[in-house]
Amino acid sequence: MTFLQTALQFLLLIFVVVMLFNIIIFVHELGHFLAGKWRGLQIDRFQIWFGKPIWKKEYKGVQYGLGWIPAGGFVALPQMAPMEAIEGGDRDRKPLPPITPMDKIIVAFAGPLFSLLLALAAGLVVWGVGKPKDFVPSTTIGYVLEDSPGEKAGIRPGDVILAINGEEVNGFAGSLESITERIILSSGEKIEFTVKRPGVEEPLTLVSGFDTPESKWFQRGGLRQVGLAPAGTALIADVLKGSPAAKAGLAKGDVILSVDGERLFSDIQLAQHLKKKDNKTVSLGVKKVDGTEVVMEVTPEVPLKPEGRNPMIGVFWDQSNDVDVRIVHPNPFTQVADSLKMMWVTITKVADPQSSIGLGHLSGPVGIGDMLFTLLQTENGWRRIIGFMVLFNVNLAVLNMLPFPVLDGGHITLAIFEKIFGKPVQMKAMEIIQTVCALALITLMLYVTSKDIGDKLGRGGGGKDQEIIFAE
Repeated sequence: MTFLQTALQFLLLIFVVVMLFNIIIFVHELGHFLAGKWRGLQIDRFQIWFGKPIWKKEYKGVQYGLGWIPAGGFVALPQMAPMEAIEGGDRDRKPLPPITPMDKIIVAFAGPLFSLLLALAAGLVVWGVGKPKDFVPSTTIGYVLEDSPGEKAGIRPGDVILAINGEEVNGFAGSLESITERIILSSGEKIEFTVKRPGVEEPLTLVSGFDTPESKWFQRGGLRQVGLAPAGTALIADVLKGSPAAKAGLAKGDVILSVDGERLFSDIQLAQHLKKKDNKTVSLGVKKVDGTEVVMEVTPEVPLKPEGRNPMIGVFWDQSNDVDVRIVHPNPFTQVADSLKMMWVTITKVADPQSSIGLGHLSGPVGIGDMLFTLLQTENGWRRIIGFMVLFNVNLAVLNMLPFPVLDGGHITLAIFEKIFGKPVQMKAMEIIQTVCALALITLMLYVTSKDIGDKLGRGGGGKDQEIIFAE
């Protein structure tokens, strides 16, 4: 692929991400707009994104526009709670006819309702075309990091995790009930594992601490880790020419079952064993492509390039079967219910002082856009994007229903108070409250956006190596 093609592809992906954001915002604000029209409210402006319009057009008394700050949008409804300080409305207009509290509730609720309807619409599409399951089904431990909290707690390769902190687990990663998520979302200073160990009749209870990787001040805090990896088949995808594996007769499609008589639960476990052996010959139990099982002697070597590597045998691993990426077709109501559950868990963990999840772990437009950009580059990425639309719109609906001034839930709460007490909150007090709350929300958005950018800058091109360079 040429540089021009790469640049065009990059620009296309950016365009798709921006358009997705615009669609989500447009549908939400369209709910307010149509409800305002239905209830006969005065509508001044319908704008996507905040700030001074970079494009605007007036039609039938309504100014439609696109702001220069790429975050959010609004419908200017002066008969609702006053928003002039935020939206830049006309303070000198003639007084407009008052509207009933029920009108305010209907118009405010319409935005989250349309977001929820968009989530259901995306869910219907997913139901039809499907999406990758993206689930690691194994609950068997394939590797325990040396000197990690998991090793200190006594967890071993081959152990089957039954429950964490008394809650059953489902898979290693990819659901709220999985091992990885239960560790990340745990509270308190200790994590209790219920483990079924081969050869031991009764389940064991092992209590572990956890580590949180260090991060710089401008990055998000690390998530809880115990040092565990799931079991998987040590299936050889390729063998490097001239490597110890090639010399020993290992080939593509071979499965390594054991090393020095010890059952192998993952390729990472083999790498750990080779490190301990320090270039000494190891005995591998191998299942050949034809189904026969043999024992092969291999002497690992330290590659000349890159420097600082541990002893290796020179193979590439096929890990395609470790993650379940089958196309599944969950019904839209299940998708919405799962998104609501995820939203609830996130809110409760952010509010829990004993968890490691804080406001800094939330994502703003930059983080969400980066994730969408990454998803679009994966196989079946468009299916994943449609699935994400369900989660995102459910989150948008729920967050906007929070009883916080300037949010839709705040408008509803004020309308309920107006109905109870027979009069709206005083105009001056309302402007002060909304301005303070708007500044708080903007501050929060800037804070999480700074973490999005900080994480992006702090990656430094690191990550798990996908290949081994072995010098002959």
